[in-house]
Amino acid sequence: MVSIVTGAAGFIGSHVVEALLKRGETVIGVDQFNDYYAPKLKWQNIEPFRFHPNFQLVEGDIQALDWSRLMDGVEVIYHQAAQAGVRASWGESFRAYTERNINATQVILEAAKDAPQLRRLVYASTSSIYGNAETLPTSELIPPQPVSPYGITKLAAERMCSLYYDNFAVPFTALRYFTVYGPRQRPDMGFHKFYKAAIAGEAIPIYGDGQQTRDFTFVSDIVQANLLAAAAPNAVGEVINIGGGSRVVLADVLDMMEEIVGAPIQRNHIERARGDARHTAADVSKAQRILGYEAKISLREGLTREWAWVQQLYPVAVGQSAPLSC
Repeated sequence: MVSIVTGAAGFIGSHVVEALLKRGETVIGVDQFNDYYAPKLKWQNIEPFRFHPNFQLVEGDIQALDWSRLMDGVEVIYHQAAQAGVRASWGESFRAYTERNINATQVILEAAKDAPQLRRLVYASTSSIYGNAETLPTSELIPPQPVSPYGITKLAAERMCSLYYDNFAVPFTALRYFTVYGPRQRPDMGFHKFYKAAIAGEAIPIYGDGQQTRDFTFVSDIVQANLLAAAAPNAVGEVINIGGGSRVVLADVLDMMEEIVGAPIQRNHIERARGDARHTAADVSKAQRILGYEAKISLREGLTREWAWVQQLYPVAVGQSAPLSC
């Protein structure tokens, strides 16, 4: 089978590529290597499979590529590429979100509608489309109420997928991810920042009072959901929550991280960020029913795995070479 993974050098995309290659599939990885965060981190993400015989890297802007050529023989698209980050989506940077989340997705959908061999387009959506949901855990039937520009653009792209399904039978499945973490996590994301600060002996910034809750999902569970969504016969045209299985208070997560690190973690409480939902929790009953999805990695195990990775990324703390700057 031939698959395309957009955002192939990113946090989630690189893990999806690895899983597909381990299954013996041929993968075309598309990535722009933009500077939202250090491109050298993205190159490091793909190093394990960059020269794999079944992997082809296409470097470039999604909107500038020849998709009619790229789609030849492709059966599945895993569309992971996006302009991420809730807090960065305000102000002048919003243009990047409309370009990379809405316009780029529309380009892929146009190519998908003319691709006769395409069996599935798995679109990476987000729990940010729910905003401050009135019901927890939140099911897919709850009306979206994004509270950030980022959430608005991801919801718009998700709705675009539905339009192309209704009008051109593009076989999409949208997965609404709930707070993904694990090795290769972006440096602007919470756990990466927290562990990096712990290594440096610096206080970590906590937005608000630390009593906000999240449904944290380990990256391998997200990968599992993508592979299931690509094959499940009843998933076409569906929007499906993917969560980690439990809602956890951020302050309790920090206590667990201190136990894993083996040292106190300094905390600096700052003003609550605009666009951050207060609580999130996924109702994953639909994912269980349609995909056969079950989260497998506990929060403690996942945090332990990410800590091991972060220590390799910033080895100066254990007396090795200088850390990778990001």
